[in-house]
Amino acid sequence: MSNEEGTVGSSVGATRRSPRQGAGGSPVGSTLSIVLAVVAVIAGFLILRNLTADDSSSAGGSSTPVVTDVQPTTTFDVGITTTIAVAPTTTAPLVTEGATVVVANANTVGGSAGRMSESLADVGYNMGSPVNGTVTIDESLVYYDPTNTAALGVAESLARSLGGVVVDVLPTPPPVESGSLDGAGVLLMLGNDEADKTLESLAQQAAAETTQGLSTAPPVAGGE
Repeated sequence: MSNEEGTVGSSVGATRRSPRQGAGGSPVGSTLSIVLAVVAVIAGFLILRNLTADDSSSAGGSSTPVVTDVQPTTTFDVGITTTIAVAPTTTAPLVTEGATVVVANANTVGGSAGRMSESLADVGYNMGSPVNGTVTIDESLVYYDPTNTAALGVAESLARSLGGVVVDVLPTPPPVESGSLDGAGVLLMLGNDEADKTLESLAQQAAAETTQGLSTAPPVAGGE
């Protein structure tokens, strides 16, 4: 019986197959496990790198830029000189037609009304005969007849020709010795300040007074 057992044991041992070995003598299973482990490590590294790249692009690359309202910038060249043309001051033309002008002597200089009548005729006014006024005044006055539609324009122009005098409505009766202007629409009461002065000198005097008034500094409040 022991022989049978020994025979049987020998047979079993003889039929048992040895594990497969690789070229270097190592088992094939161990080599395969190492290869799979290396592949897994490489695959994990690649997956991790892709995830990191996606996170970076999501954080910075996918945001939409905000466009603000940018105003245009104007640049001035300081080396260029700009000349601004100033329109000259124009004076309205004199109105000399439509009403007759009568000069009344309202001053102490004899014959001054006649001489002023001649000066006004030279610049285009329609002149009546000079007369004497019933009063004596220092500053001249110009009256106009409101029933004559053209008289006001002529009276205002006459006041400008004299350097700027007061214009008013003609009283009734007119302040002249005859009490009538014989249809004239404008009456100049020639006072002492304008008697025997030319129109040019009166204009220069008015300009000087205007300049002096503009250059005079106003008084300081609280000053002595």
